[in-house]
Amino acid sequence: MRRLWQGLLALAFRLLNLAFHLLYNQLAWAYDFVAWVVSLGQWRAWARASLEHLSGQRVLELGHGPGHLLVEMYERGLAPIGVDLSVSMGRLAKKRLAARGAAAPLVRARAQHLPFENRAFGSVVATFPAEFIADPAALKECHRVLDDRGRLVSITVARPAGTGVPACLLRALYKATGQSRPLGRTEPCLKSTSFKVSSAWLPVGRAEVLLLLAQKQGTGL
Repeated sequence: MRRLWQGLLALAFRLLNLAFHLLYNQLAWAYDFVAWVVSLGQWRAWARASLEHLSGQRVLELGHGPGHLLVEMYERGLAPIGVDLSVSMGRLAKKRLAARGAAAPLVRARAQHLPFENRAFGSVVATFPAEFIADPAALKECHRVLDDRGRLVSITVARPAGTGVPACLLRALYKATGQSRPLGRTEPCLKSTSFKVSSAWLPVGRAEVLLLLAQKQGTGL
């Protein structure tokens, strides 16, 4: 029975990864709708929780997606730049920025190879990031492009608040899939790249989001 359960979980992970890939690329047009449905309308509020923790005016967003956070940052007087590997998300973000009259350069690149100068940003932000958030190469690049007092700010996962049956079931699902320990690989990598790391669960609407703060320490790599 245990092997059967593990096999079903492994299959579910593969299907989920495929769904995420399609949603971020070929099915990008449906991204906002699906995100709204699965978060009960709270997706953008969860992402906005990162903004109060940014440092400096120049901000690099890793995995900008459809561009909502870029617009938010621009309208708050910041100078954001977005990076994403998805061509489809680049198109969506470009249209959204133009519709809101917001100026934010978009760059197609990998988090492991950022085409920016050393110490170019006060903050790097990533909300609900993919596997790159635990990739030492990507974290080293974040450290490189941050100024000496810069920080990496990330909303890594959300979980339902409350004691109702749906909330309890979702928390059990998070525990079974390992999402209750989302910093397991990320925190050691950050510390090895000379970041001072802290994290906290923040209440946002009917849920809690996990905020990860990594403050740059020192000037060397």
